[in-house]
Amino acid sequence: MSQNKNALIRYKTIDKCLQNKYRTWTLEDLIEACSEALFEYEGRENSISKRTIQMDIQLMRSEKLGYNAPIVVYDKKYYKYEDDEFSITDIPLTETDMNVLTETVSMLKQFKDFSLFNDVSDILQRLEDKIYAEKSHTKPVIYLDKNDNLKGLHYLDEIYQAIIKKVTLVITYKSFKSIEESKFHFHPFILKEFNNRWFLIGKKKGSAPVSNLALDRIIAIDYDFNLPYLEEDFDAESFYKNIIGVTVNSGLQPRRIELWVNPENAPYVLTKPLHQSQRLIQENEDKSIIVHLFISPNYEMERLLLGFGDGIEILRPENLRNRMKKILQKALNRYDE
Repeated sequence: MSQNKNALIRYKTIDKCLQNKYRTWTLEDLIEACSEALFEYEGRENSISKRTIQMDIQLMRSEKLGYNAPIVVYDKKYYKYEDDEFSITDIPLTETDMNVLTETVSMLKQFKDFSLFNDVSDILQRLEDKIYAEKSHTKPVIYLDKNDNLKGLHYLDEIYQAIIKKVTLVITYKSFKSIEESKFHFHPFILKEFNNRWFLIGKKKGSAPVSNLALDRIIAIDYDFNLPYLEEDFDAESFYKNIIGVTVNSGLQPRRIELWVNPENAPYVLTKPLHQSQRLIQENEDKSIIVHLFISPNYEMERLLLGFGDGIEILRPENLRNRMKKILQKALNRYDE
């Protein structure tokens, strides 16, 4: 890992420690916290000197990083933020930052009609909202759903770099179903987000099926530069065309799934289709609807449909209808116990 990334992890760790005002932090405590953070990231011991953390604190205090962190020492041994509400993650944008962002947004908006930039329109809107909020000293009006406590997000950049540089990974992994963690080679193809979780898609070897690994179940990542990367023309659009989520059951062909949706949920299903293949078949007098999807059933699809409770009924195929009926019956029995 680069020294810059090492330093950034230390800054963030020190910041997180000093935000915790319910305990005291000596220099040794900060060294230990930073060592643990780097171990969690790299999966191996990382020696940090006293001098390194002292320099980190000095840099965080200075204007060089733009933090100007109000770190003070009290009782000649404990470190804390003089301002209890301070965090390096909440540093306001400077006027120069806002000018640069404003110019960048204006430039990118010139290309909004090109299909290449269709997917960044919401990003531009969020940037404009952030810039306006900073300039007018008001609160942002656009908030996105996120999970700051989700594990594994610190692997995103490392995996991204491995994908574009075509490097074989050595991953230590522990799934929810496994008792012990396992270690294996993995050829990364793409990163995919679904339902606020990130997944790494790739293969363990050429003869193996394409599989997904949840980033929050990855214990450690290393590289094997001696094992050639598996060059494969992986088409993500085609691979995920007929499913909801990330689980692709190989050999299972997509099928027509017909659903009845009650009047309360019909507007939501019509305005936010369950899948791109969704088609409206019938509108009933009571405002309920019947739609069909052309997909391969999987775990994520079942979770999505079960989330509607009594708002959705599977009409066909019969085997899927019966499976969902059994799941709901078991749930009902649990409440009756």
